[in-house]
Amino acid sequence: MHPEIARIQSMLDGEGYVADEALATSVYLAIQLRKPLLIEGGAGVGKTEVAKVMAAALETDLIRLQCYEGLDATTSLYEWNYQRQLLHIRMMEHSDLPLEVKEREIFSEPFLLRRPLLQAITHHRAPVLLIDECDRADEEWEAFLLEVLSDWQVTIPEIGTIKAQHIPYVVLTSNRTRELGDALRRRCLYLWIDYPTFEKELAIVRRKVPGVNGQLAGQIAAFMQFVRRAKLEKTPGLAETLDWSAALIALHRDHLDREAIEQTLGALFKHRDDANLMRVQWLDHLLRGVDEIGREPAPWSQETISRVAERVLPKS
Repeated sequence: MHPEIARIQSMLDGEGYVADEALATSVYLAIQLRKPLLIEGGAGVGKTEVAKVMAAALETDLIRLQCYEGLDATTSLYEWNYQRQLLHIRMMEHSDLPLEVKEREIFSEPFLLRRPLLQAITHHRAPVLLIDECDRADEEWEAFLLEVLSDWQVTIPEIGTIKAQHIPYVVLTSNRTRELGDALRRRCLYLWIDYPTFEKELAIVRRKVPGVNGQLAGQIAAFMQFVRRAKLEKTPGLAETLDWSAALIALHRDHLDREAIEQTLGALFKHRDDANLMRVQWLDHLLRGVDEIGREPAPWSQETISRVAERVLPKS
C-alpha cells in the first residue's frame, strides 16, 4: 500500500472509521486532486460518515447540504433575511437617503443568509462540503450544482460575483433513487460502498459498541450476513447493525437467542413485511446458522459465513 494511502487509512481509523484500501485511496485522491468524491451504495452503509471523519481527520469544518425533492438554487445557496430587511425599512422610513441607497443597503451582506453552498464558498479555510443524498434533488438543481463545482463562484445579482478563496473538499452521496447525470459523474471520483464483509462488520461492532463481548459481536456480524441474503423491502445496513447491537446491550444480552432477537426486531427491520418474513420464515434458520457458526473453528471469516449459509438458509 502507498504510504500516503496508509496514512489516510490510519487517520480514518483514528476517527473510528474502519476503512479498506479502496476507500482510503478514494479519499486520498479526492484530497490531492481536489475533485468531488461521489459515493454510492445502499442506505446505512456509512457513506455520510466518510465526510464526517474526513473533516475530523483534516481538522476542518463540515458543512452539510441535505438534498430533498424540490431543492432549488436559492435555498441551497442563499436567502435574504426578509424580517430584518422589513425592520430596517421601517427604521429608514423618515430617512432622507435616496431610494437607490436604501435598496443597496437592505440588499447587502448584513442581510444575507448564507446557505450551505455559499457557506462553503466563503469559508475562511477549505471545509468538507457534504452534499448528502443528491439523488433526491431534481435534474435542474443537479445542473446548477455542476456549474458551482466547475467554477467555484456564484453571482448574487444584488451584490455581485463571489469567488471561493479556498476550494472545499466535496463529498456527494447517493442512494440511487434516481440515476445521476453523466456530466456530474464525469466531474467526480467514484466510490461504491457495499454492505460490509463479515470481518469488517465484526471489526466495526467491536469498535463502535461499548460493552459488547467477543461472542455477541461475532454472532451479530454473522446474523447480519445471513439476513442480507433474504429478499427484503429494506435490507438493513451497518447503521441498523449498530442500532441493534446497542439495543441488545441495553437489554443486557451477552449472546443471541430467540427471545433476544424477537424483542429487538424493530431495531433491524423498518417494514412490517420484512419483520414478519424474518419472524415466520427465517428466524429458525437464522438461529441454526448462528449456532453452527459457533461450532466452526475460530477465527470465523466470510468464507465460513458462506459455507454455513449454504447449509442452513432457505433459498430466497
